[in-house]
Amino acid sequence: MHTAMILAAGRGERMRPLTDTIPKPLLKAGGKPLMVYHIERLAVLGICHIVINHAWLGECIESWLGDGSRYGVKIEYSPEVPGGLETLGGIRHALHLLGEDPILVVNGDIYTEYDFRGLKDIPMNDRDCHMVLVPNPPHHPAGDFSLSAEGRVLDVPGYTFSGVAVYRPDAFRDVPEGHAPLKPFFQKLIREGRITGEVSDAFWCDVGTPERLHDLDRRLVALSGSREETV
Repeated sequence: MHTAMILAAGRGERMRPLTDTIPKPLLKAGGKPLMVYHIERLAVLGICHIVINHAWLGECIESWLGDGSRYGVKIEYSPEVPGGLETLGGIRHALHLLGEDPILVVNGDIYTEYDFRGLKDIPMNDRDCHMVLVPNPPHHPAGDFSLSAEGRVLDVPGYTFSGVAVYRPDAFRDVPEGHAPLKPFFQKLIREGRITGEVSDAFWCDVGTPERLHDLDRRLVALSGSREETV
């Protein structure tokens, strides 16, 4: 695995007014933009080609991250139409940048201490996707999916999709260009038995509200022993 994609096209409505002037993945916790944590961890793994899609305030993302050289990676951008294309549409739109090998895709607006090393060399010959699930957080108590005893994903609520997954790019070839959500695609792969998963107990946070961002900032500041502004 040589390429990762960070999804950064969302508007972040629930984070307003913070996201009126700052794209959600650039909001800071522990003194660092959320998506920079991903970039640094990917670089340590040797995944040095990163594709980032963007729509809302995308020019801010490109200005902040540049070509990625200061992080030891090469960043390419996949701009989208105003309003974005949603997750499936965004991945499909960026296919020409992603190559043929399996790719690691991470939501830009989460924070996770999950160890990506377990995904780098996962065999994908018998599946199109391998997703990381987490215990359900208080704001999403029902969850999204479950796992069979063999590790196949079931379309039955049980755990929450973390926003971290490995995909075979070829699985997206027949997806039409345009606006498209990810869940129906997952459901198709589940029916075909082409999606596996695992449950992680590593710390994970869906930074979906200012309150959660504040709580994450406090946690990271406490861990680092320093204090930084949240945004």
